Amino acid sequence: MKYIWILICSIMTPFTLRTASAEGVKNSSSFYDQTLNSLRGEPIDFKIYRGNVSLVVNTASRCGFTSQYESLENLFNEFQQEGFQVLGFPSNDFGSQEPGSNQEIADFCKLNYGVTFPMFEKISVVGENKHQAYKILTEYSDKKLSGEIGWNFVKFLVDKNGVPRVRFSSMTRPENKILRNEIEKLLRE
Repeated sequence: MKYIWILICSIMTPFTLRTASAEGVKNSSSFYDQTLNSLRGEPIDFKIYRGNVSLVVNTASRCGFTSQYESLENLFNEFQQEGFQVLGFPSNDFGSQEPGSNQEIADFCKLNYGVTFPMFEKISVVGENKHQAYKILTEYSDKKLSGEIGWNFVKFLVDKNGVPRVRFSSMTRPENKILRNEIEKLLRE
């Protein structure tokens, strides 16, 4: 059964890595030009992340990839002092794998994985109710990065100016060498 599930995820997210140049953005909107609520309901102005490299991830608590929370936390702790953020966006869009309230999600992440990186209120990341944050990532970004995401734990690297630059599939674990190299490259820019 595990192998069938992996095959399905592979088909739904047929790419591991997509990269784009900073010039490929379709509009002047930066990912950092928005305000979203944290899981606790506090408005967070994303301008505070400008100057940082961010790994944006749509998350779910009941997914086969949920254990990636631990690796995301490790990555955040390793690179945070260099200007790196992990930004988590819970979504119930795929297989109803995030049914909990924002409070339940916050408690789950803290208790089970010790998550300290910023997590935001549950949003839709696909379809007609897609949140603006994910429109920037999947519609307004370079055409190499655009297109609907197919599952939980798809990862986007956003540069210091808020431009989406790299897209990784759910199958790419946070400790992946290519992902880490892309983070380091953007931190040096």
